[in-house]
Amino acid sequence: MNAAAHTLTEATRPAGAAHVTPARRFGWLLRREYWENRGGFLWAPFVAGAVSLLLSAMGIVLAMVAASRHVDGDAAISLDDGTRIQINGMDLGMLTSKLGHEELAHLGAGLDLTLLMASSWPFIVLAFVLFFYCLGSLYDERKDRSVLFWKSLPLSDTQTVLSKLASATIVAPLLAVLAAIATLFGFLALISLVVLFYGGNPATLLWGPASPLKIALMYLLGVPVYALWAMPTIGWLMLCSAWAKSKPFLWAIMIPVFAGIFVGWLEFLGVFDDVTWPFFRDIVLRALTSVFPLTYMDLQTLSEMGDGPAAMQKLLSPVSLYRNLASANLWIGVAAGAAMILASIRLRRWRDEG
Repeated sequence: MNAAAHTLTEATRPAGAAHVTPARRFGWLLRREYWENRGGFLWAPFVAGAVSLLLSAMGIVLAMVAASRHVDGDAAISLDDGTRIQINGMDLGMLTSKLGHEELAHLGAGLDLTLLMASSWPFIVLAFVLFFYCLGSLYDERKDRSVLFWKSLPLSDTQTVLSKLASATIVAPLLAVLAAIATLFGFLALISLVVLFYGGNPATLLWGPASPLKIALMYLLGVPVYALWAMPTIGWLMLCSAWAKSKPFLWAIMIPVFAGIFVGWLEFLGVFDDVTWPFFRDIVLRALTSVFPLTYMDLQTLSEMGDGPAAMQKLLSPVSLYRNLASANLWIGVAAGAAMILASIRLRRWRDEG
């Protein structure tokens, strides 16, 4: 019952033993979670980013080879002012000089969207890593009986569960952000080589119109918002991990889904009116999919942004990101997630081992 955590006083501490502060103890718990899950937290996002770059490189090479085989050597591009540019050996620098301010803005918006898509792989992998990490965070230690060892140490259930929560909301997302930033600049370097191959200047054609630093900053600023938004899913999965005696995955999926089906059945019988979709949206999907990136952006928010450079500027704006903190849906989810985390602490304290 973690009695050692509360009975290790100054009188009982061995002579010469250093005093371990709660903050230092919590830091060691975070290190434990990192080392036990380093493959998912660290390597999985970076491998996903590397795979994204490899596939992008293969696609670019394939497109270049196909173009060289099917495009006639005398083919040319005609500009509005009558200038003709040969495609084979094309001077991209000349093409860039013909672009006006509006065209460069549209080019920058397209590049930013491409960079967002290319660097999204680590975040997609992060969602699946966190889903299964939270599901096994409290169940696996009972399954392999390692909980007996950890409960024999001066570590409270609150510290242990909160360290797992911090790993899921802070440590893993930060590592995924680093992987996404590395992928972003790797992809930009890759297409810079293509521009150089065709005689262009990457500084004026790519790095100038695009906003890689702004995207990287938005990734970092988005970690707190993501942590708050993901709380319902993290809390629900950890609650199932602490409660289920077997097969926590099935319990975590079946309970919300069958609850939604039951509500839909009641609506069909006329007990409720137009509650099935709100229930699925605000309960079922929030409990199961909040760890996936950008799920906090609803269809109405996306439709309000429109398209073109102005829409991309809104998407990359800190104001657009942090206005989610004014959403009641977000804070209701945080409260529900916190309640489930507290229940997980209680269950870990009193659940029979094994």
